[in-house]
Amino acid sequence: MEQRISLITLAVSDLEKSAAFYEALGWQREDSEDGVIAFNLIGQTLGLYPKASLADELGMDVSDIGGFSGVTFAHNLRTKEAVAPFLERARVAGGKILKEAQDVFWGGHHGYFADPDGHVWEIAYNPFSPLGPKGEFQWSGAA
Repeated sequence: MEQRISLITLAVSDLEKSAAFYEALGWQREDSEDGVIAFNLIGQTLGLYPKASLADELGMDVSDIGGFSGVTFAHNLRTKEAVAPFLERARVAGGKILKEAQDVFWGGHHGYFADPDGHVWEIAYNPFSPLGPKGEFQWSGAA
């Protein structure tokens, strides 16, 4: 297995509401005929898929999908000062702020929000892992 993730799919209750949320954060959507709304990222794609359809595909009851699963997604920014305004943008778009922007013990600055379906995102500035010219992230800094 190559060391990469190609597609991250989020199960959502209301496809259009969730898509509008991510569009309000500044992402460009791409619709598909198979019911997925995709947002192409740097090297991966984030897909939104109806929760009921994913449950059916997995052979599960829809009530078994949802809630905080212990997984978070991170979006790193280029400066510490950009974290609080981004969290505010998420709040205005309909997200729930879980942790306001603040310095963190490891030397960075971050905060957390949940999207309309409760998927948790960390918005962070990490001075030890500067982003590359296209925004690409590597644990020790983009080469």
